[in-house]
Amino acid sequence: MFCSKCGANVAEGVAFCSACGQPVVGYSVAPAGAVPAAASPAYAPPAQTGWQAPPARAPVAYAGFWLRFVAWTIDRIVLQVAGSIITLPFAASVGIRELMRTHPSSPEDFIPLFENMRKFFLIILVLEWLYYALLESSAWQATLGKKALGLEVTDLTGARVTFGRATGRYFARYISFFTIGIGYIMAGLTAKKQALHDMIAGALVIRKI
Repeated sequence: MFCSKCGANVAEGVAFCSACGQPVVGYSVAPAGAVPAAASPAYAPPAQTGWQAPPARAPVAYAGFWLRFVAWTIDRIVLQVAGSIITLPFAASVGIRELMRTHPSSPEDFIPLFENMRKFFLIILVLEWLYYALLESSAWQATLGKKALGLEVTDLTGARVTFGRATGRYFARYISFFTIGIGYIMAGLTAKKQALHDMIAGALVIRKI
């Protein structure tokens, strides 16, 4: 083989002419520093680290009217017993026996009785409010009646309600009462089994499956 530039004899397999440095025809030389394509590392997208799938929520169902009615009945029994014990010391101050003994003859004679009865009902109101608000905003999320039936009170996202929301829900029950009970019956008719006071307070009553 001869160099195409100077005509010098070039040995087989040599890339350049030893006389003039001309590249030998028919022999390809890769550019200096070039890396074969096969040697280039394949691109891989950065791995996502620290991401975890959200935990699956426990299945729940909304508590209907009759379940809630049974829970309410249990709560009424509990409150009746507790109220009798707490108000027993105040019962003597009502003065019914004294009035019957003196045979009141004018409306003014009943004024002390009405005043004491007002205090009596105020004690019962505070007892019921604290019973519902404290228990439904506690870790139980339920009164004793609801707890017995596996029911819980939550907000619209399924989270535990605050004491303030539980208080609002309790007093909103009087609105359900003054609608001739229709506000309570709504718990059996609405999509999420919400009574009127649940809607006002933004709350749900659920039953864990």
